[in-house]
Amino acid sequence: MTRIIAGAAGGRRLVTPPGERTRPTSDRVREALFSMLEARGAVRGARVLDLFAGSGALGLEAASRGAAAVTLVDSSRQAVAAARRNAGAVTGAGGPAAVEVVLAPALRYLQQATGPAFDLVLLDPPYALGDDELATHLTALAAPGRLAPGAVVVVERGARGAGPRWPAGLVPERDRRYGETVLWTARWTTTAGARR
Repeated sequence: MTRIIAGAAGGRRLVTPPGERTRPTSDRVREALFSMLEARGAVRGARVLDLFAGSGALGLEAASRGAAAVTLVDSSRQAVAAARRNAGAVTGAGGPAAVEVVLAPALRYLQQATGPAFDLVLLDPPYALGDDELATHLTALAAPGRLAPGAVVVVERGARGAGPRWPAGLVPERDRRYGETVLWTARWTTTAGARR
């Protein structure tokens, strides 16, 4: 069972898409991730992008904990249907007024997105996504206007894979391993943001 861990919608159960295409982040990993992000002040009031969102558990956890706006992106119709249902439950519990759910491949979304820059980006791609494909997504994320100065980017990967190849402007920070899962974190530098 997947649920919101803390915040306004804490304890709410989330529906997950049927089948094995979606791999929800475990409660243990989500709790550790959000403890780290909240300690940095990276959640409350943030504009959050959850790529490869699946059920939306990561982005909606941010919503429950006070994010100002959340965008959930997934290419699966079943995942998007589950994310929309979950978003309704979280916003009904006092989450942010703005939760957008987008049906699109993550890379296409990054290449076409317009609007305010994101303060926090959560990427939980399928573990089978290749290193080169992940690097392409991160490069698109680092395009002008996508990230606010000081934005935090988190990538969740399997422990057996290599770490992300961060593009210029995204400065890697320490990674954290939880069993077979590794969280890789980087910060968008103010100088990179200023060049936009």
